[in-house]
Amino acid sequence: MSIRRVCIFCGSQRGRDPRFAQAARELAQAAVGRGWGVVFGGGQVGLMGTVADQVLALGGELIGVIPRALATRELAHPRATVMHVVENMHQRKALMAQLADAFVALPGGYGTLEELMEVITWAQLGIHRKPIGVLNTLGYYDPWQEMIHQAVKQGFLHPEYLRVFILEKEPQELLAQLEHFSPVQLPQWMKVDET
Repeated sequence: MSIRRVCIFCGSQRGRDPRFAQAARELAQAAVGRGWGVVFGGGQVGLMGTVADQVLALGGELIGVIPRALATRELAHPRATVMHVVENMHQRKALMAQLADAFVALPGGYGTLEELMEVITWAQLGIHRKPIGVLNTLGYYDPWQEMIHQAVKQGFLHPEYLRVFILEKEPQELLAQLEHFSPVQLPQWMKVDET
Protein backbone atom coordinates (compact mmCIF):
# COMPACT_ATOMS: atom_id res chain seq x y z
CA MET A 1 0.00 0.00 0.00
CA SER A 2 1.33 3.42 -0.96
CA ILE A 3 1.16 6.07 1.75
CA ARG A 4 1.07 9.69 0.60
CA ARG A 5 -0.42 11.26 3.72
CA VAL A 6 -0.61 10.14 7.33
CA CYS A 7 -3.25 11.37 9.75
CA ILE A 8 -1.75 12.07 13.18
CA PHE A 9 -4.07 12.04 16.19
CA CYS A 10 -2.59 13.77 19.22
CA GLY A 11 -3.43 15.84 22.25
CA SER A 12 -4.12 19.54 22.56
CA GLN A 13 -1.89 19.35 25.64
CA ARG A 14 1.86 18.62 25.65
CA GLY A 15 1.91 16.26 28.63
CA ARG A 16 4.10 16.59 31.70
CA ASP A 17 7.20 14.87 30.34
CA PRO A 18 9.12 16.70 27.58
CA ARG A 19 9.85 13.34 25.94
CA PHE A 20 6.26 13.29 24.63
CA ALA A 21 6.96 16.42 22.59
CA GLN A 22 10.33 15.05 21.49
CA ALA A 23 8.70 11.86 20.20
CA ALA A 24 6.08 13.97 18.37
CA ARG A 25 8.86 15.93 16.64
CA GLU A 26 10.67 12.71 15.72
CA LEU A 27 7.48 11.25 14.25
CA ALA A 28 6.86 14.39 12.19
CA GLN A 29 10.46 14.29 10.97
CA ALA A 30 10.16 10.61 10.03
CA ALA A 31 6.94 11.28 8.08
CA VAL A 32 8.38 14.23 6.16
CA GLY A 33 11.56 12.23 5.53
CA ARG A 34 9.43 9.61 3.76
CA GLY A 35 7.79 12.29 1.64
CA TRP A 36 4.47 11.93 3.43
CA GLY A 37 2.09 14.81 3.99
CA VAL A 38 0.57 15.15 7.45
CA VAL A 39 -3.14 15.52 8.21
CA PHE A 40 -3.86 16.73 11.75
CA GLY A 41 -6.51 18.30 13.94
CA GLY A 42 -5.63 21.83 12.92
CA GLY A 43 -4.59 23.32 16.26
CA GLN A 44 -1.38 25.11 17.12
CA VAL A 45 -1.42 24.06 20.78
CA GLY A 46 -0.20 20.94 22.59
CA LEU A 47 1.27 18.01 20.70
CA MET A 48 -0.80 19.08 17.67
CA GLY A 49 1.20 22.29 17.51
CA THR A 50 4.46 20.44 18.10
CA VAL A 51 3.80 18.10 15.17
CA ALA A 52 2.63 20.96 12.95
CA ASP A 53 5.61 23.20 13.67
CA GLN A 54 8.07 20.37 12.99
CA VAL A 55 6.42 19.44 9.69
CA LEU A 56 6.51 23.07 8.54
CA ALA A 57 10.11 23.56 9.71
CA LEU A 58 11.10 20.66 7.45
CA GLY A 59 9.13 21.94 4.46
CA GLY A 60 6.47 19.23 4.61
CA GLU A 61 2.82 19.35 3.60
CA LEU A 62 0.53 20.11 6.56
CA ILE A 63 -3.24 19.77 6.21
CA GLY A 64 -5.40 20.82 9.13
CA VAL A 65 -9.05 19.97 9.77
CA ILE A 66 -10.74 21.86 12.59
CA PRO A 67 -14.36 22.49 13.59
CA ARG A 68 -15.43 26.12 13.48
CA ALA A 69 -16.21 26.13 17.21
CA LEU A 70 -12.65 25.00 18.04
CA ALA A 71 -10.86 27.26 15.57
CA THR A 72 -10.46 29.91 18.27
CA ARG A 73 -10.29 27.60 21.34
CA GLU A 74 -7.54 25.38 19.91
CA LEU A 75 -6.15 28.29 17.90
CA ALA A 76 -6.16 27.06 14.31
CA HIS A 77 -2.59 26.88 13.05
CA PRO A 78 -1.98 29.97 10.91
CA ARG A 79 0.72 28.44 8.69
CA ALA A 80 -0.83 25.13 7.63
CA THR A 81 -0.48 24.37 3.93
CA VAL A 82 -4.25 23.90 3.82
CA MET A 83 -6.75 24.46 6.65
CA HIS A 84 -10.24 22.97 6.34
CA VAL A 85 -12.77 24.54 8.72
CA VAL A 86 -15.75 22.20 9.15
CA GLU A 87 -19.01 22.48 11.06
CA ASN A 88 -18.62 19.71 13.64
CA MET A 89 -16.47 16.87 15.01
CA HIS A 90 -18.14 14.24 12.83
CA GLN A 91 -17.17 16.15 9.69
CA ARG A 92 -13.67 16.66 11.08
CA LYS A 93 -13.04 12.95 11.59
CA ALA A 94 -14.63 11.96 8.28
CA LEU A 95 -12.52 14.43 6.31
CA MET A 96 -9.31 13.52 8.13
CA ALA A 97 -9.93 9.85 7.32
CA GLN A 98 -10.72 10.68 3.69
CA LEU A 99 -7.53 12.72 3.24
CA ALA A 100 -5.17 10.16 4.81
CA ASP A 101 -3.75 6.81 3.70
CA ALA A 102 -2.69 5.80 7.23
CA PHE A 103 -3.27 6.81 10.85
CA VAL A 104 -0.97 7.28 13.84
CA ALA A 105 -2.06 8.08 17.40
CA LEU A 106 0.32 9.82 19.77
CA PRO A 107 -0.42 10.18 23.48
CA GLY A 108 -3.47 12.30 24.17
CA GLY A 109 -6.71 12.58 26.10
CA TYR A 110 -10.33 11.68 25.41
CA GLY A 111 -10.33 13.11 21.89
CA THR A 112 -7.22 11.22 20.79
CA LEU A 113 -8.46 7.96 22.30
CA GLU A 114 -11.86 8.39 20.66
CA GLU A 115 -10.32 9.09 17.24
CA LEU A 116 -8.02 6.09 17.56
CA MET A 117 -10.80 3.73 18.62
CA GLU A 118 -13.06 4.91 15.81
CA VAL A 119 -10.53 4.19 13.03
CA ILE A 120 -9.75 0.83 14.66
CA THR A 121 -13.47 0.01 14.74
CA TRP A 122 -13.81 1.04 11.10
CA ALA A 123 -10.91 -1.31 10.25
CA GLN A 124 -12.54 -4.14 12.23
CA LEU A 125 -15.78 -3.64 10.30
CA GLY A 126 -13.99 -3.50 6.93
CA ILE A 127 -14.92 0.16 6.30
CA HIS A 128 -11.27 0.89 5.51
CA ARG A 129 -8.07 -1.12 5.12
CA LYS A 130 -5.59 1.62 6.00
CA PRO A 131 -2.70 1.01 8.40
CA ILE A 132 -3.09 2.24 11.97
CA GLY A 133 -0.14 2.90 14.26
CA VAL A 134 0.01 3.72 17.96
CA LEU A 135 3.14 5.49 19.22
CA ASN A 136 3.64 4.10 22.72
CA THR A 137 5.95 6.81 24.09
CA LEU A 138 7.07 6.07 27.68
CA GLY A 139 4.61 3.16 27.77
CA TYR A 140 1.66 5.57 27.63
CA TYR A 141 -0.55 3.07 25.83
CA ASP A 142 0.38 0.03 27.96
CA PRO A 143 -2.85 0.18 30.05
CA TRP A 144 -4.89 0.65 26.87
CA GLN A 145 -3.25 -2.43 25.34
CA GLU A 146 -4.04 -4.38 28.52
CA MET A 147 -7.70 -3.37 28.15
CA ILE A 148 -7.74 -4.59 24.54
CA HIS A 149 -6.27 -7.94 25.63
CA GLN A 150 -8.87 -8.12 28.40
CA ALA A 151 -11.60 -7.74 25.76
CA VAL A 152 -10.11 -10.72 23.90
CA LYS A 153 -9.73 -12.77 27.09
CA GLN A 154 -13.35 -12.18 28.06
CA GLY A 155 -14.68 -13.02 24.61
CA PHE A 156 -15.72 -9.53 23.49
CA LEU A 157 -13.12 -9.25 20.73
CA HIS A 158 -11.83 -11.81 18.24
CA PRO A 159 -8.06 -12.36 18.60
CA GLU A 160 -7.40 -11.59 14.92
CA TYR A 161 -8.42 -7.98 15.54
CA LEU A 162 -5.32 -7.47 17.64
CA ARG A 163 -3.65 -7.18 14.22
CA VAL A 164 -5.61 -4.17 12.94
CA PHE A 165 -3.10 -1.79 14.55
CA ILE A 166 0.64 -1.63 15.23
CA LEU A 167 1.94 -0.60 18.66
CA GLU A 168 5.54 0.64 18.71
CA LYS A 169 7.71 2.84 20.96
CA GLU A 170 10.05 4.30 18.32
CA PRO A 171 8.69 6.72 15.67
CA GLN A 172 10.96 5.56 12.83
CA GLU A 173 10.19 1.90 13.47
CA LEU A 174 6.46 2.57 13.68
CA LEU A 175 6.37 4.29 10.28
CA ALA A 176 8.55 1.58 8.74
CA GLN A 177 6.04 -1.03 9.92
CA LEU A 178 3.12 1.02 8.56
CA GLU A 179 4.73 0.94 5.10
CA HIS A 180 4.64 -2.88 5.14
CA PHE A 181 1.26 -3.24 6.82
CA SER A 182 -0.97 -6.08 5.61
CA PRO A 183 -4.65 -5.52 6.49
CA VAL A 184 -6.32 -8.19 8.58
CA GLN A 185 -8.63 -10.43 6.60
CA LEU A 186 -12.26 -10.37 7.68
CA PRO A 187 -13.54 -13.64 9.14
CA GLN A 188 -16.08 -15.43 6.97
CA TRP A 189 -18.96 -14.36 9.21
CA MET A 190 -18.05 -10.67 8.66
CA LYS A 191 -17.91 -10.85 4.85
CA VAL A 192 -20.71 -9.31 2.85
CA ASP A 193 -22.33 -11.56 0.24
CA GLU A 194 -22.09 -9.54 -2.96
CA THR A 195 -23.73 -12.16 -5.24
